[in-house]
Amino acid sequence: MLALKTISDFIDNVASDSPAPGGGSVSALAAALGAGLTSMVCRLTIGKKKYEDVQADMIDILGQADELRARLTSLIDQDTEAFNGVMRAFGMPRGTDEEKQKRSEAIQDATKEATLIPLEVMKLSEKALVLAKEVAEEGNVNSISDAGVAGLMLKAACEGAALNVRINLATLKDGVFVGETKALTDAVATNVEVLADGLRKRVESVLG
Repeated sequence: MLALKTISDFIDNVASDSPAPGGGSVSALAAALGAGLTSMVCRLTIGKKKYEDVQADMIDILGQADELRARLTSLIDQDTEAFNGVMRAFGMPRGTDEEKQKRSEAIQDATKEATLIPLEVMKLSEKALVLAKEVAEEGNVNSISDAGVAGLMLKAACEGAALNVRINLATLKDGVFVGETKALTDAVATNVEVLADGLRKRVESVLG
């Protein structure tokens, strides 16, 4: 499993001549790191007398951020597995018309699956950004830079995942699926841009 590799081994895998793990898995990792930093800021706030008024909020956010981090970590491997599924479909026999038809259908089905994984990364990144913005506003001010990095990682993760969604949509023939997925992708990307901008402004207002 990619998620169980050392950081060095994972980076080496990304840098190799294999097309997977690629941008999708890297985007999922970036999102998981962003959620992890959000959890860290919560833990550095909880128990501090200065932040007694937000203890309940921080505990709630911590639980949500830890859950998102776990889900995003699992998507690191799921993205690569989905890509491998597409490659297996392309490798199916195509000697007869029936085989060609089955191969074409398998490619389309596998590509849809490979589209849904980065779309999920986008949606989870959006949720994590909401939390990161809250900890930037209410959490330990000494960790404001960490909250800022969380926002940057989550924005990058969302943008990277969107690229993977778009490249897959370009090869799909199901117009309804393409239209609905593109609309959702655009909506999430727009909201993430707003959230990330708000978080950045909060960080800059503290750091000067």
